[in-house]
Amino acid sequence: MPLPAGSTFLTPTVTVHVIEGASPGPTAVIQAGIHGNEIAGVHALQELLEEGLAPDHGRLLAIPVMNPAAYRARERCRPDGPDLNRCFPGDPEADEPEVRLAHKFMALMKDEQPALVATLHESLKRHHPDIRESYGQSIVYGTDPMPAAIGAVIDQLNEELDHPYEQWAPHYYPVATSSTEQIVAATGCLGLCVETWMGFEERRRIDMQRRVVELLLQQCGLCN
Repeated sequence: MPLPAGSTFLTPTVTVHVIEGASPGPTAVIQAGIHGNEIAGVHALQELLEEGLAPDHGRLLAIPVMNPAAYRARERCRPDGPDLNRCFPGDPEADEPEVRLAHKFMALMKDEQPALVATLHESLKRHHPDIRESYGQSIVYGTDPMPAAIGAVIDQLNEELDHPYEQWAPHYYPVATSSTEQIVAATGCLGLCVETWMGFEERRRIDMQRRVVELLLQQCGLCN
């Protein structure tokens, strides 16, 4: 069953903020901190929630810290643990807590049937079209053709640059074992990863992540 409004938990320390809009509409899921050293998205979501982020329509599930142990260590993964982003679809009987968490999250996605699942990431490598494994300043997706919402968000971001070097780009990079691809396959939602480049100052990256969240919620019909 879908989660009730308010704060609930996937595990004792993974908080899910469930916020209902004033009128019916789609459901969106925004998560950050699946890799513990990618902090701009965590802080962006926390700030937006502290400021009263709420949809005008539909339902928003916000998870600022998906991987608390990795975030505390400020490492990609929990020390000696697996990459949570590669643990999907998960297993409720697994020894690793990440694999059990992935199973709970997948079950939640199947119950909620969201229109959008966005994961806020960061990258040490700035995206270059000739270098496939480069991500910074891109929105990564795994379906062909590119969803129209991604192009619209990127166009808006590129109209608001503080500097030309902040240019955003779409990045087609399907990875069958990633959480995004597993969720898209299970629900048919728009699934994407937002990747800011760590070469920018932390405050600027947080502001970028905030803006992407706002634009995505508008594109998916949750906010006016």
